[in-house]
Amino acid sequence: MTTAHASPQHRAATAIPAHAMFGAAGGIVGGVAFGIMMQVWDMMPMIAMLVDSTSTAVAWVVHLAISAFVGITFALLAGHRAAKMMPAAALGLAYGAIWWVLGALWLMPAKLSMPVFEVNEMAWKSFAGHLVYGLLLGLAYSCIHQVMHRDGTRSASS
Repeated sequence: MTTAHASPQHRAATAIPAHAMFGAAGGIVGGVAFGIMMQVWDMMPMIAMLVDSTSTAVAWVVHLAISAFVGITFALLAGHRAAKMMPAAALGLAYGAIWWVLGALWLMPAKLSMPVFEVNEMAWKSFAGHLVYGLLLGLAYSCIHQVMHRDGTRSASS
C-alpha cells in the first residue's frame, strides 16, 4: 500500500483555505466571548443597527459574521507567525486593538452617522472587548494550527 503525499505546490495552495478556516474558528471563539461582554454592557442594539434591525438575534449573527471575517483576515496576515502560543497571543492582542480603531472608532460610527474616533466610557469597554477578542482569536488559532500540524505533514490517507 502506498501513501500519497501532496506536492509542495499543492500544500501551499491548500494552506491558505485551511488557515482561513482556522482563523474563522478562532474568530468565532473570540466573538462569543466579546459578544457576551457586549450583551452584558447593552451594546448589542448598536450592532443590530448596522443592518437596520433592533433584534438581538440579528445582532449576534452580524457580530459573529464580523468575528469570523476578522479571524480569517488575521489568519491570512499572521499565518505561521501565529502558530506558537506567545506570538499568537501578542499578535491577537495587537489585531484586536487595530480592529477597535478601525471598527469601533471609525467604521461603525461612520455607518451609523455618529461621531468617529470619539473615546468615551463605551469606547473603553469596547477596547477591553476587542482585546479579549484578539487574545482569544490568537490563542484559538494557535491551538487549531498546532493540532492540525501535529505530525508535520498530512497524508492523503489520513
